[in-house]
Amino acid sequence: MSTSSAKFEGIFCPSITISDDQGVIDTDLWGRHLDHLIQAGINGVLLFGSIGEFYAYDLQEKRSALQFAVDHIRGRMKLFVGVGDTDMDRVMDLTKFAGQIGADAVVAVSPYYFGPSEPTAYRYFTSIAQASAVPVILYNFPARTGNDCSPELVARLAQECTNIVGIKDTVDTISHTRRVVSAVRRVSPEFSVFSGFDEYYMVNRICGGNGVLSGLTNVEPETFVAMHRAYQEGDYRTALDKARRINHLMAIYDTADLFVSAIKGAVRLQGLPISTRIREPAMQIDDDQMKQIGTILRS
Repeated sequence: MSTSSAKFEGIFCPSITISDDQGVIDTDLWGRHLDHLIQAGINGVLLFGSIGEFYAYDLQEKRSALQFAVDHIRGRMKLFVGVGDTDMDRVMDLTKFAGQIGADAVVAVSPYYFGPSEPTAYRYFTSIAQASAVPVILYNFPARTGNDCSPELVARLAQECTNIVGIKDTVDTISHTRRVVSAVRRVSPEFSVFSGFDEYYMVNRICGGNGVLSGLTNVEPETFVAMHRAYQEGDYRTALDKARRINHLMAIYDTADLFVSAIKGAVRLQGLPISTRIREPAMQIDDDQMKQIGTILRS
């Protein structure tokens, strides 16, 4: 059986933000979605990550939605809050609010658009850590932010800021995550290293990581939970079988103009009657793309 001293481990879902066709958050259907994740055995949920369209909602909408989620989840799974923004005051505001409502952690993506230097990124993350009443998880997504959190930077932050406890490494090569694990383990054995790519669960665990925080968990959470439990119990045949299913589902990401739409479309096809609307400027999913997703889910 696999054992770990990591702060957080397993399967975490960056939840879609569910709204109606006019873009108003739909707490009824979102509550049903969160209940499904809990019933499936997901370890925790991230609100307002990339798939949650953090970039498209204002602070008041986020505050209201987060309060709803805390009240609805009631400790039944971990709750992470994405605090990403282009304005430091809003980052700090949401970081402090997450502590006030009792979130389990905040997830801080690198400053984006300008692609900050390493000294800027260091200052940014340490400022969040100093302001946060709850643990901080770094979020490395260089394809979107324009900069990469190097293994050396991650290890330095883990060593100097005791409440920086993990990272979501969304880099499409496991070698980067492996180097992060190697660097950070020397200074913090309890540091959690997650992959942001669904299909990397097995190699993440093999290289010493702690699981995934990835989008298809919205669609088939049971498959991910079964894989994780099987891996923990040493039932590698079952774990590999579930990993093959996830590998197949990865094609869903390629069906729509933006991956957020693809995940929303797949959740709808799985039976929850949500709107697939994503906030503009963005291409909405169309009927042909929904048919493609349906074929992937059924095959």
